[in-house]
Amino acid sequence: MHKQDVTIYDVAREAKVSMATVSRVVNGNSNVREETRQRVMDVINRLHYQPNAVAQGLASKRTTTVGLVVPDLTNLYFAELSKGIDDIAHLYKYNIIITSIENQLINESQAIQSLLNKQVDGVIYMSNELPDSTVEAFERTNTPVVLAGTVDSRQQYPSVAIDYKKADTEAFNTMLNDGKQRLALVVGNEEASINHDYRLPAYEQFVVAHQLPSHVYHQRRDYSDGYNLYAQLQRDQINGVLVTRDLVACGIMNAALDAGQKVPEDLEIITASATQLASVVRPSLTAVKQPLYDMGAVAMRLLTKLMNGEKIEEKQIRLPYELMKKATTANKSAE
Repeated sequence: MHKQDVTIYDVAREAKVSMATVSRVVNGNSNVREETRQRVMDVINRLHYQPNAVAQGLASKRTTTVGLVVPDLTNLYFAELSKGIDDIAHLYKYNIIITSIENQLINESQAIQSLLNKQVDGVIYMSNELPDSTVEAFERTNTPVVLAGTVDSRQQYPSVAIDYKKADTEAFNTMLNDGKQRLALVVGNEEASINHDYRLPAYEQFVVAHQLPSHVYHQRRDYSDGYNLYAQLQRDQINGVLVTRDLVACGIMNAALDAGQKVPEDLEIITASATQLASVVRPSLTAVKQPLYDMGAVAMRLLTKLMNGEKIEEKQIRLPYELMKKATTANKSAE
């Protein structure tokens, strides 16, 4: 008999017990006599039986599986978030199914629906965007959903993030206090909820309050986008920039250095989503340090409560951040 052909029925028959008894042994239930437990384990080992996690879940009305929706598997920001999620999921004995929604042959809502069709117990959604089609996919199911590093201006779903408006305003203040008067914001999708509802309003309120010109550059997502953008920044005489992605910030910085400009004397750069990359590049990037591991861990813990029907006192959780002042700002305000 092949290993993959062995079923719980085969184990029960060989051990001369019920399938329920085999299930109790596999799941570590103490309500089994030691002699019976040992007999079942001997058969499991002899037949090389491997319990099917999904089948176990169906038998107990739970799949012990959480769906994780990630926009980009190569993005360090989401990788660090995922680590916190994975550790807590492992602690509570949940398996994780990962669905990447970048470069999907099908659209995002279809990808999410495919994930929900796997009968996951809950979903953690990580993306800077929360389109209506995704919300509609979530609304069609009773599966609990938690947003990690993501915000929902409608506050329809529980989320774990930082106060992006406050963090961005502190970043702009830092550059203004260093004497920079032409400040820019560089984002990915301008219509993404995190940008449209939080970052852009924070920027516009800041430049209006300080009577500064407004310069927003969008659709900048990777290193080459940042590198190519520098020429435009120079034409617009930008001398301070907040960038939402580390890779884009690195592209801007390297292009400035290649052009003979000095960082931070001629151009100050702050990244709004610090990952390990912000620390390893030279000069090191001044960055908004989000507690990514903790955000993931708290999101997963919040989801376990929702899946267990526990009462949630706080659905919109905002964790503290730190503006780490490194070599790409003069940091005169700290003197």
